[in-house]
Amino acid sequence: MLKHIADISAGYPFRGKIPEVMDSSVLVIQMKDISSDTHIVWDSCTPTTLTGKRDPGFLLPSDILVAARGNHNYAVQVGDILHADCNQAVAAPHFFVVRIKQQNVLPEFLVWLLNQAPCQRYFEQNAEGSMAKSIRRNVLDATPIVIPSLAKQHTIAAMASTLRAEQTLLQELINNGERLMNTLATDLFTNMEVGQ
Repeated sequence: MLKHIADISAGYPFRGKIPEVMDSSVLVIQMKDISSDTHIVWDSCTPTTLTGKRDPGFLLPSDILVAARGNHNYAVQVGDILHADCNQAVAAPHFFVVRIKQQNVLPEFLVWLLNQAPCQRYFEQNAEGSMAKSIRRNVLDATPIVIPSLAKQHTIAAMASTLRAEQTLLQELINNGERLMNTLATDLFTNMEVGQ
């Protein structure tokens, strides 16, 4: 189970709307800041100030965020904060923060595993709510996990990274092709005589 290899906590408990504070050195990661290929888009994160007495639980590069709400409970690794003005970050309340506590588990591998069909089926089967689905922390705690050797984890993580790069390149090629076709169509209409 996931709770045997990681500590799991809820995101920072903002009350109401998250305040935007432009000169803050703290970013908050919200669901809108996760790209379709499950990476954090740091430039879209909101700088904010933290209120309350709770320990902010600033995120570490190896931390993993798991979406608590929605039809896809994806996982994403925090990684390095790639933002010019901010050097600390917290997760919004819609995320669980998974912090690995065993040295024999790679965060890149665990992210991959949590995003695969067996874990996603488990989340779907245990989600609550009809319109807006969500998973509880005890569900995430009990997620079935299989941990192979470190060597195999490295291999799988490398394969997953290569696949993501190929998917990104393929999408760029598709987008370029669509732009070319749109340009050709626009040129045809621009250069044709009215009424022909």
